[in-house]
Amino acid sequence: MKKYAVPLLMLAVFEAVAVALWLAKGNLFYLFNFSYIGASIALGTALFIRKNRHARRVVQLLVGLYMLIYLGLICGENMQIEGFWYYLFTGVFEAATIHYAVAKIFGPLIFGRGWCGYACWTAMVLDFLPYKVPAGPRRKLGWIRYVTFALSLVFVGALFLAHVGNLERIMFWAFIVGNALYYAVGIILAYAFRDNRAFCKYVCPITVFLKPMSAHALLRVKCDTAKCVSCGKCKRVCPMDVDVTDNSRNRKNGTECILCMECVRNCPREAL
Repeated sequence: MKKYAVPLLMLAVFEAVAVALWLAKGNLFYLFNFSYIGASIALGTALFIRKNRHARRVVQLLVGLYMLIYLGLICGENMQIEGFWYYLFTGVFEAATIHYAVAKIFGPLIFGRGWCGYACWTAMVLDFLPYKVPAGPRRKLGWIRYVTFALSLVFVGALFLAHVGNLERIMFWAFIVGNALYYAVGIILAYAFRDNRAFCKYVCPITVFLKPMSAHALLRVKCDTAKCVSCGKCKRVCPMDVDVTDNSRNRKNGTECILCMECVRNCPREAL
């Protein structure tokens, strides 16, 4: 059972959150929601340990489709960053604010950018595109993410300052339009740069929350330097250009690791 310590830990963390929110809010939905997500992530991690090549994709589809279709389209919750600002401004600790607190603000202290690899509904679609391994070096366009982050804040702030009515309906349509734009921009960038994850690297505003916390993540890929032969294969297959052979917290693109484990699967010496 020792080899399943990580999936069990992930399940325990999400179950603790599920029970805590259920008891605090008196709403059974939170018990179901976080139990489902935790079980999905634990399942995928366990499948990876069993060397199932589709492990991560299973989790992406289970969690991504649930959040996009059920929470977003059916329940009408804006789970994008605009929804987070909306609930934050109204002083309500519900839906998007809870989601962000767990998955994107405090959770990364444990699992880093795992959200991007296993749960993001935008990346879920982009990962079907043909450029799983970047065709060229990373471009210096990371500043764009701060622009989109600021624009999302200004957009929601302007709605409140203008005292616009029917904000919940506007947030729902912002979710629809925002996702359509994300997919369009993500697909265009993927083909332009021949890199499925170009959107994640340069445009996604969520990474502004994820990066500082991910620098201190408990779960991270480490290299057994005694086994490593410096073949460079792990760097070539990494979709986020992370130098996983460096075990320091300051390694190149260290906060970009999405725990996809492609480096681990492809290491010829099992050094990772």
